[in-house]
Amino acid sequence: MSEALVLLIVIAPLVAALINSLLIRPIYGSAHKVSAVITIVSVFLSFIISNLILYKLLTGQEITFPVHDLFSVGYIDFKIGVLIDGLAAIMLVLVSFVSFLVQVYSLGYMKDDPGYVRYYSVMSLFTSAMLLLVMSNNLVLTYAAWEIVGLSSYLLIGFWFYRPAAVAAAKKAFIVTRIGDFFFLLAIVGIAIGVPEGDNLSFVLYHPEGVNDLLGPESFLFAVDFLPWITMGIFLGAVGKSAQFPLHTWLPDAMEGPTPVSSLIHAATMVVAGVFLIARFTPLFTYTPLISNLVIIIGTFTVVFSATMALVMTDIKKVLAYSTVSQLGYMFVALGLGGLAPAIFHLVTHAFFKALLFLTAGSLNHSTGTFEMKDMKSVKTNMPWTHAFFLIGALGLAGVPPLAGFWSKDEILNLAFSTTSSFGQYVFWLMLVGAFLTSFYIFRAYHLIFHELNLPPIESKRQSNIHESPLEMLIPMAILSIFTISAGMFNLPWAHWITDLLHSLGSEHEKVKIIPILSGTVFSITGIVLSTIIYRQESRHILNKALNIRGVSFLHNIVSRKYYIDDLYENILVKKIFYSGISRFIESNVDNGVVDYIVNTVGLVGRNIGRPLSRIQSGQIQMYMLFFLVGITFLFFMYFIGAGE
Repeated sequence: MSEALVLLIVIAPLVAALINSLLIRPIYGSAHKVSAVITIVSVFLSFIISNLILYKLLTGQEITFPVHDLFSVGYIDFKIGVLIDGLAAIMLVLVSFVSFLVQVYSLGYMKDDPGYVRYYSVMSLFTSAMLLLVMSNNLVLTYAAWEIVGLSSYLLIGFWFYRPAAVAAAKKAFIVTRIGDFFFLLAIVGIAIGVPEGDNLSFVLYHPEGVNDLLGPESFLFAVDFLPWITMGIFLGAVGKSAQFPLHTWLPDAMEGPTPVSSLIHAATMVVAGVFLIARFTPLFTYTPLISNLVIIIGTFTVVFSATMALVMTDIKKVLAYSTVSQLGYMFVALGLGGLAPAIFHLVTHAFFKALLFLTAGSLNHSTGTFEMKDMKSVKTNMPWTHAFFLIGALGLAGVPPLAGFWSKDEILNLAFSTTSSFGQYVFWLMLVGAFLTSFYIFRAYHLIFHELNLPPIESKRQSNIHESPLEMLIPMAILSIFTISAGMFNLPWAHWITDLLHSLGSEHEKVKIIPILSGTVFSITGIVLSTIIYRQESRHILNKALNIRGVSFLHNIVSRKYYIDDLYENILVKKIFYSGISRFIESNVDNGVVDYIVNTVGLVGRNIGRPLSRIQSGQIQMYMLFFLVGITFLFFMYFIGAGE
């Protein structure tokens, strides 16, 4: 396979972005449908080539390409190239496939939007950047793609820029993720300085055999006492992109963008970039157990913490957003425990059922005009296909056997249960709680949307206007439903393809234990049953009475306000400390006291010099001739004095 063909995976959607933005929009206007065709064809081409790569790797063939020199600064070499291994191949297929389905779905969802061409331009760039990120062979190229992914998400979250909420959400996402990016950049700088001469920033160094060489005595920065700081920077970069606590606050607000954008961000691009980053550095994390434990702690806390907020959200997209944060926590736990294959397996299955759930949410909004679950009011009769697809996605998220989510979630539970330390057992039980909460909140959403019966007459009349979504929206959901059911086959105990693909990064298949599998299933089904009992029509009055009890109401209010973390960040950290405190101090003492003083002083000197000089500009030619004569006389005088000496 040629390098040019592989590079076409990235180049095709990038060219689509350029054609749409530079040619289609100026010539044909902002809503021309040909932009969609260009994007869909380019992403499908990327998907086909990605599958060829995956096939070659599964049949035992290696794909290697030369590394190209860019320039050197001291002993730091900047090179560029493509790294195709099992991890990259899995991600390439996943990103291109989900992106392709989302672009097709957008044909129906975005067809009346005046920013149609702009939408497909940025979506093409978004896909291209993510594909570049996963196939990059070095940290410099990865960081460049990492930032383009962030820029694209900013443009897509704020796509409807005339809405203040969309602008605020885009800025929030951009700023919060920049915090993690800053620490990732520090880690890259540390690696560039501390690694011995050679291909300093290549990912080849972070394969198991390469890490052993890095930890030699000649690499002072990678001494055991400094290595945790490098891995900490990488971890914090991943926390920002993957919206883990405490940098999780941007993701629920990011729902202000179009729903297909939310689907792509949550399933296969922005938020999974953090998981991919830690997965790429897995061999490095094995040498820093302290940071690996921190990954486990943050992941475990995020699983339960985010799930509790999903319990009380009334907007279906925010329920799914907190669900994503929680499910990413499962992947972080697996990576912290050294389970690369379970983490990536769950990433793959999660992409299918979460993309499906977001697209069904978009389908509901397309018909009802709202994302508020309480306003949808039993759309099951009018939208049978959307109902069926949402139910499949909900069962996949809940981890009900034999759907794909069951196999991947239980691999992580099995990994935690198999850990010998008491620490691992606590993690196991907390993740079981997370499994229960996950089942409960997604079926709460299901019952609120589809099982609100006994409608008043005005609502019954409104139901007649609700209709099923068009075919271009239903087909992608149908395909995602098939994979939500069947994707467990990618890493079954007797056919572990994902584990085999990740073998070069040290992934080994775990022996399956029956206890964690049964426990996870019992907790998941219990959540479904309890949610069904509580949210049945005849049980609603009991729930409403419970929410009026003082203690329950107080707790419900805390969770509904997202534990006041957003208030802490925005009202205290941003407004009081940064704006009223630091920025005002800089304005009065640095800007006014130093910068303005220097500028004003220079201006004052110029004005004071200019005033006397302006007086000799009288406009009288006689006076100018006199000055000219005096000047010439002075020059002759100085010349003759010099000649006489």
